[in-house]
Amino acid sequence: MDINAAVTNSAGSEFSIETVQIDDPREFEILVRVKATGICHTDISAKNQYIPFPLPGVLGHEGAGIVEKIGSAVTKVMPGDHVTLSWLSCGVCDACRSGNNVYCQDFLKLNFGGVRNDGTTTLRRDGKPLHGSFFGQSSFASHALVTEDNIVKVTDSVPIEIMGPLGCGVMTGAGAVMNSLKPSPGSSIAIFGSGTVGMSAIMAAKVCGCTTIIAVDVKENRLKTAMDLGATHVVNAKEVDPVKTILEMTKGGPNFSLECVGNPSIFRQAIDILPLMGVCGLVGVVAPGTEVKLDMNLIMNGRTIKGIIEGDAVPDLFIPKLIELNRQGRFPYDKLIKYYPFEQINQAVEDMEKGLVIKPVLTQ
Repeated sequence: MDINAAVTNSAGSEFSIETVQIDDPREFEILVRVKATGICHTDISAKNQYIPFPLPGVLGHEGAGIVEKIGSAVTKVMPGDHVTLSWLSCGVCDACRSGNNVYCQDFLKLNFGGVRNDGTTTLRRDGKPLHGSFFGQSSFASHALVTEDNIVKVTDSVPIEIMGPLGCGVMTGAGAVMNSLKPSPGSSIAIFGSGTVGMSAIMAAKVCGCTTIIAVDVKENRLKTAMDLGATHVVNAKEVDPVKTILEMTKGGPNFSLECVGNPSIFRQAIDILPLMGVCGLVGVVAPGTEVKLDMNLIMNGRTIKGIIEGDAVPDLFIPKLIELNRQGRFPYDKLIKYYPFEQINQAVEDMEKGLVIKPVLTQ
């Protein structure tokens, strides 16, 4: 079947809208007509090859749409269902069996390998294999071929256009707070980085009852948005020393910190502000082999560093909770979104990289 896709032909090149072919669903596969898909920094990192992904190929991993076809053994969804798409896991390793499928031992292979687990591609161009299956979906296209393992059925009473970012960025930030750090009411937290992940963490901290929520960034417009979404304090790291400022502001440091940028020096700052028994979560994506220098004495004194992927979430359980919180007005993540027609993907990426938009979402 012919579909439209934004193809990445070489490292750093612009996306090229092309006609490619997608397979019919196999036994446990599902064909989804993509109605909206968020653009995430992970997509750009893969496009630029900071994160390895075989090219040419089709990226995109925050898809939402409507089921068109299902394989013969699929029972989770039916044609016509509204769905969001998440990551892929093997389902059989120790991590998956214990309910921690985001730490699947085959996570990199399944989500960044560009092929199915059997080595075949879901996409072709001019009869030749085209790498896809990015996060088990490759949603920078009019259609995506996914599996029961990485599809979440959602209500059709909420606009499908706002659902895409739930599959990664929003879920990562919110889950890092709600599922991983689990702050109790009255806790304090500092969040470094006010992009989609950081803003989602701010909203989640408010939902959890944190009474001191500090947003750290270098862009005044984002810090203003952070205040609108629940931050109680903001720190412009371009104007002041964030470590000194936060330590003074909190009289010794917040109970929790969260690094959402993927920068070793900022990660060090997020650790340096912790009091005794403080916990720092790391969600910022970095290139393999990136190292950071730490003060070992700080870690010895009861402090904890926790690496977090995808907000430690179980998408089938967590995404419906975020949708309901949004419906109640308690988690207004849709305020982060700016919509672009699918054909304007390169403009959307440029605007995101310039900091003009927090969460670009492509619609079609």
